Amino acid sequence: MTILLLGSGGREHALAYKLLQSPKCSSLFVAPGNAGTAEIATNISINPLDFNALKTFVLQENVEMVVVGPEDPLVNGIYDFFKNDPEISHIPVIGPSKIGAQLEGSKEFAKEFLVKHNIPTAAYDSFTAATVEKGCEFLGTLKPPYVLKADGLAAGKGVLILTDLEEAKKELRNMLLHAKFGTASAKVVIEEFLDGIELSCFVLTDGKNYKVLPTAKDYKRIGEGDTGLNTGGMGAVSPVPFADAVLLEKIESRIVKPTVAGLQKDGIEYKGFIFIGLIIVKGEPMVIEYNVRMGDPETEVVMPRVQSDLVTLFQAVANQKLDEADLEIDPRSATTVMVVSGGYPEDYGKGYEISGLDNIKDSLIFHAGTKIENGKVVSNGGRVLAVTSFGDDFREAIKKSYQNIDRLHFDKMYFRKDIGFDLT
Repeated sequence: MTILLLGSGGREHALAYKLLQSPKCSSLFVAPGNAGTAEIATNISINPLDFNALKTFVLQENVEMVVVGPEDPLVNGIYDFFKNDPEISHIPVIGPSKIGAQLEGSKEFAKEFLVKHNIPTAAYDSFTAATVEKGCEFLGTLKPPYVLKADGLAAGKGVLILTDLEEAKKELRNMLLHAKFGTASAKVVIEEFLDGIELSCFVLTDGKNYKVLPTAKDYKRIGEGDTGLNTGGMGAVSPVPFADAVLLEKIESRIVKPTVAGLQKDGIEYKGFIFIGLIIVKGEPMVIEYNVRMGDPETEVVMPRVQSDLVTLFQAVANQKLDEADLEIDPRSATTVMVVSGGYPEDYGKGYEISGLDNIKDSLIFHAGTKIENGKVVSNGGRVLAVTSFGDDFREAIKKSYQNIDRLHFDKMYFRKDIGFDLT
């Protein structure tokens, strides 16, 4: 089977690694890919948002399945584009329809879905430039800290958590009146703050049936002790040690089941991943957000733990027969640590040569922001590499990841040395 995978990050390298383990995958193309995917698959320089170019390519190469890594093509309707074109409608796209992708594409849509289907979440209201002063009044009714979320896609950076009321009002005006996050913040959702511990739940669904993938916990802040600016993610651990059988049952019965049932009730076509960002408040799970694809860097710890054939699972999703497929999981723990460019998530340099990749022992390296330049692997993004390891517990796994990071080098390289610090 010839498969096309869309995306260029660590998530896509991890998906490529897993797809290629299947005997059913005879040929894998990645658009546009990175230096890591170039080693194991064939990169093609097509923008995942250029749907017409993708159509030409899949017809030319007889592609039999399209797997979508990032959210942008999904929110822009790639599933519908393929489904509604008779020349390519036979090619399954692993990812939700355009309306399904609004669970991530619009914070307001997601909150309305959660409330409609009685899924536990924080109280909220949403505001636009025309109602900015009402938004400021609403902030005054809440207890600090104050949570402001840009309604649209903001590359994981559109959420502000502020402790000072006047600062929160100022930032609300910045978002709505001065486009702090561009068009993403033309509408802003204000939520009550939930105090608890976060974890991520991943679900693969065909729109009717579902499989719950391993839990993971990621670390978003740039600084140790979860301080500093938010990033796309600095590391992850799977499974989450505190997610016991009682909590997992609550998550499935109160959140996963009503989410999939809600999609069916609302007539929303959904064949792909649902990432459910959860917060556990006094032992009770509540939804912070939905994403409509796998997380990054969580994919880098979840996918290596999946022992089942990923292509077979995706075929079952496409044929709405996921209930007939088996999901086997490696019982060991996995951890990943992100190695990033100095200065990230603000200004950072690119093009630094990466050395030491050949010296890695007993860990997996997933490329995030890399490319090949003059035959050498160089940095090409803020998050550069994910170093993933297995262990009998997360402490053993994280130790291996750090041992291998010591073998890597590029200018201004940075990583957090405390991934998993709050789980000990």
